[in-house]
Amino acid sequence: MHESVLLNETIEGLSLESNSESKIILVDGTLGRGGHSIEAFRKQSDIFVIGIDRDEDALTESRKKFEALGKKEHIDFELFLGNFSDMDKFVKPILQTTFQKEGKTSVDAIILDLGLSSPQIDSSGRGISFKNDEPLLMTMEKEVKEGSFTAQDIVNGWKEEDIANVIYAYGDERYARRIARGIVEVRETDPIKTTSQLVQVIEKSVPYMYRKGKIHPATRTFQALRIAVNDELGSLKKGLLVAESMLKPKGRLAIISFHSLEDRIAKTMIKEWQTKDLGMQSTKKPIEPGSEEVKRNPRSRSAKLRIFIKN
Repeated sequence: MHESVLLNETIEGLSLESNSESKIILVDGTLGRGGHSIEAFRKQSDIFVIGIDRDEDALTESRKKFEALGKKEHIDFELFLGNFSDMDKFVKPILQTTFQKEGKTSVDAIILDLGLSSPQIDSSGRGISFKNDEPLLMTMEKEVKEGSFTAQDIVNGWKEEDIANVIYAYGDERYARRIARGIVEVRETDPIKTTSQLVQVIEKSVPYMYRKGKIHPATRTFQALRIAVNDELGSLKKGLLVAESMLKPKGRLAIISFHSLEDRIAKTMIKEWQTKDLGMQSTKKPIEPGSEEVKRNPRSRSAKLRIFIKN
């Protein structure tokens, strides 16, 4: 079961206050299973949710939840399959139609939860997790079209140095060069097509004591390949710029990151906005989960929440 991280802190930080003129427009750029948006509606019913996600399964599940909630209480929402970096393409037509009479050209709040949901990690069927033997794809999109860029392209086609660099840069993997060397040696005989094959290569490439560490030796490599396949850092940079441009004055953007590279991008971008007098971060330091949440949901331990308030 997936549990939304920093749920109360995020909704409280967005300060969703309604007025009699128009509904609050909340854009959930990484809708997932809808946890944050549904909680927002429970706290403030006078809301219109625009949800976006790259994962078709997540979008389908969220739609069912919203429709079930709509039978009990009136809830307005539009859900779209896509990348949050392109959120303006989904949001602008709604502003121009549904909110044309109110003359709204911007949104009240935006949520970007950059973490993966438990179903994505545990049972995507596309090799995002090393726990199951699945095709080594790692795409966020459920439908992997012919010619789509996948993790197989990296491990079977990239030069050894390039593989090592991406594993080190995106995974902070100390044995990146040894793992890259092992990948290249194995693929000379047979291409690496499944998660199990890659895990075996990684385990053989790293020292024995590293295999017995607190985290699985494949964790950092899988994270790095997933980030590269989905251009997650590039999408984040573009998405943050789009988000800031769409916010109304005093509008708020919540960014939940789980990786130091993601948080660094968010921190740097907010600093740039502050320098340009576009707005400021709501708290001096990012908000982190309390001990009770970490105990209840260990996957939340690395989460950081930054809330930007536009001038």
